[in-house]
Amino acid sequence: MAEPPEDDSGSGASSPLDRVGELVRITGDTRIAQWVSERAGGFYIRNPQNLPKLQPLIPITNDIIHEFADMLSTIATSSADSVITKEEAKTIRARWEELKSVTEGFVKAAESGNFGPPKDAEKK
Repeated sequence: MAEPPEDDSGSGASSPLDRVGELVRITGDTRIAQWVSERAGGFYIRNPQNLPKLQPLIPITNDIIHEFADMLSTIATSSADSVITKEEAKTIRARWEELKSVTEGFVKAAESGNFGPPKDAEKK
């Protein structure tokens, strides 16, 4: 599946994974990636569009805590009557997907070294 075509003409079959990636790119529909992920026993997390650049760590950390609190609030509100409807489940899923994406953004920013020492600390 991962072998390149034998010549430079680009002929030859692309791998099924390449075709899935092309489908997502052409349609802009990430549900395709979600479906593939679910078939593999996993889940799809969309990467954030903009990683923070050298921002103070505490406000970014507080944002994640706020997102997590919103998620818990959504669950608490939905389960207050001891029943979770299909519509409430969709709302919970949407909040969960947002929390995963925000947290993934934080982790990617940390891995990229975007949370360095404050500028005034570097001068000392």
